[in-house]
Amino acid sequence: MTNKKIRVSHLIDEIILGIENVKGEDIHQLDLRELDNTPCDFFIVCSGNSNTQVTAIVNSIQKTVSKKLSEKPFHTEGLDNAEWVLIDYVNVVVHVFQNSIREYYNIEELWGDAKSTQIVSNY
Repeated sequence: MTNKKIRVSHLIDEIILGIENVKGEDIHQLDLRELDNTPCDFFIVCSGNSNTQVTAIVNSIQKTVSKKLSEKPFHTEGLDNAEWVLIDYVNVVVHVFQNSIREYYNIEELWGDAKSTQIVSNY
């Protein structure tokens, strides 16, 4: 569970760095704080091109966050088939999709009332 002392902005920065380290694509931050009945404050959504890359992205996120912030996710699911993996850091939930699965579920449209920010990658 995310320690209250750790600012959510630091957690988001480390998650994004973990995604970028293995060239995750199309990174979006959805700010859910102004919406009613949301499961968390932020979604971070990104894509990978294969099961292997999705798994690499998830591992990179967890390693980066653990190393920099000493935090582990509250829950992770979807690694068995690595088409859509959810990493739950309580206040921030990360969705790592394969491209076709992301298009099908269109989570950004589903949460269309949230403030969405596309993250420009540094690589």
